[in-house]
Amino acid sequence: QVQLVESGGGLVQPGGSLRLSCAASGSIFSVNDMAWYRQAPGKQRELVARITSGGSTNYADSVKGRFTISRDNAKNAVYLQMNSLKPEDTAVYYCFVGYVIGGTYYRSWGQGTQVTVSS
Repeated sequence: QVQLVESGGGLVQPGGSLRLSCAASGSIFSVNDMAWYRQAPGKQRELVARITSGGSTNYADSVKGRFTISRDNAKNAVYLQMNSLKPEDTAVYYCFVGYVIGGTYYRSWGQGTQVTVSS
């Protein structure tokens, strides 16, 4: 079993910044893709940013230039630095990790952390 622990959400004013963290623990042979998704009320879950094991990244158009995803392979951790936050960024943010155990690929999700952007 792999557990993901998220932290860093909260309430912030428009234009502010937050940094989300997610650490994976458990029996992981290797971590592949790591990502952040979000789900706003009444909307489907959407990909915010993804980073591969090699460090390649991709972002949703709505966050390009404002959000930065990074990872620490030694800690099996992924981070999301969010700057210039807008009210439309309000959502529950979920950490995602793809990992390998015994040659089999698995997916794991965090419990979600609320981000609210409001004045």
